[in-house]
Amino acid sequence: MKKSLKAVERRVGVQLVVSRAYSLPLCVRLRYEPTDPYVVRAVFFVDCDEPVEWVLGRDLLTDGLKGCAGCADVRIWSAVGRGDQWMYIALGSSAGTALLEVPVRDILSFLQGTEALVPRVPSQHTSTGMPNWHTCSPTPDRRPSML
Repeated sequence: MKKSLKAVERRVGVQLVVSRAYSLPLCVRLRYEPTDPYVVRAVFFVDCDEPVEWVLGRDLLTDGLKGCAGCADVRIWSAVGRGDQWMYIALGSSAGTALLEVPVRDILSFLQGTEALVPRVPSQHTSTGMPNWHTCSPTPDRRPSML
């Protein structure tokens, strides 16, 4: 992980889940800049001319380590029954949905680096009015189905 006074950057190997039995390895570069303290940029390197960039909330990633977080285009949840080593990130767009299996240790290390630059302020709101994503956990003995 690269860390400077200006940014935290880490390359992470993830799995693009194609089916319950098949996934493809993929590289993603996470980048955090203190000038935009709520944002993590995730750049995916796929077989195309330009990398694909998604903008994620830092708090969303942090909340996804503990349970289910997000709604609409980005949803994150821990991988129940996988030894707490993995988490899932679902990214949806008009082109389709991608389901990623991500190593928790890499996300945790990255987030610790971001908090060293800009500490998180705990939310004072316990009820957000958002959907209850605690119901999105996959069955413990298998991967979630494609969305």
